[in-house]
Amino acid sequence: MVLAKVIGTVVATRKEPSMEGLKFMMLRQVDAEGKESGSFVVAVDAIGCGVGEYVLYASGSSARQTRMTDKRPCDAVIMAIVDNWEVGGEFKYKKGVND
Repeated sequence: MVLAKVIGTVVATRKEPSMEGLKFMMLRQVDAEGKESGSFVVAVDAIGCGVGEYVLYASGSSARQTRMTDKRPCDAVIMAIVDNWEVGGEFKYKKGVND
């Protein structure tokens, strides 16, 4: 799993028929401090997240192991919205406080 921030949406009106009905989100990886640090990825939203939220996503074959993405040509899926994280006993992010 990778920690990322949802930075936008992706709309594709024409796509592989098995991908119909899926929502796509643009993510950017973040470091332990919450600073955007990694590359961008488009991921299927399996949980109903929104722009600005921190999420966990999986990629590769793991991305096809959710109910929503099973047997679909998906390489990244958002599977959790992050409520908080801490490093060394110090909270780096708390939803609703750091937003």
